[in-house]
Amino acid sequence: MAKGKFITFEGGEGTGKSTQARLLGARLEEAGRKVVLTREPGGTKGAEFVRDLLKSGAIEPFGTFAEAVAITAARDDHLRQVIEPALARGEWVICDRFSDSTLAYQGGAGGIDAKLLAALDKVAVGTSVPNLTIVLDAPAGQALERARARASEAGEEGDRFEDEDIEYHEKLRAAFLAIARRNRKRCLVFDTSRPADRVSVEIWKAVVKRLKP
Repeated sequence: MAKGKFITFEGGEGTGKSTQARLLGARLEEAGRKVVLTREPGGTKGAEFVRDLLKSGAIEPFGTFAEAVAITAARDDHLRQVIEPALARGEWVICDRFSDSTLAYQGGAGGIDAKLLAALDKVAVGTSVPNLTIVLDAPAGQALERARARASEAGEEGDRFEDEDIEYHEKLRAAFLAIARRNRKRCLVFDTSRPADRVSVEIWKAVVKRLKP
């Protein structure tokens, strides 16, 4: 049985997942918890390689199902090497994206059947389901502008997903909100069209109430 707690952050491009995950991690450390901050796809050498392929669009010619299979393989590696050992040690794992992102990107926006994705996920994830999923939500246009501005400031080009049109990002937003509605015991939705510090305080209060760090 895992001793630690597993928290995931979900949402579309530019909704502030990385920022809020980092802020929550800092608060948990201040509360005396040992925290592992990680991301998907990623977290291990092999999974980071899959991330690069995915975001560059190198997998795109093979189709959305190939993306889902590659992400699932990366998730399996990430779970076995990083997440599950950390939880067994009693640490708190905060992951920027997890299974819900596959359901939203490759399912809701990509058109892959949800039952097929659930079957893939069951093989990789098993019982390692998050204790709490924080879904960050903002109007798709606003969030996409943030993501593109961030990339521009860093001197980077937009990735394969940021380059999609607004209709795609509207589908993503709808998919994440639908996932949250179906999983009310696990998921909490936060409006990130507001200042990040205000959202951070609300997330911390929710984590304290739910998981009592």
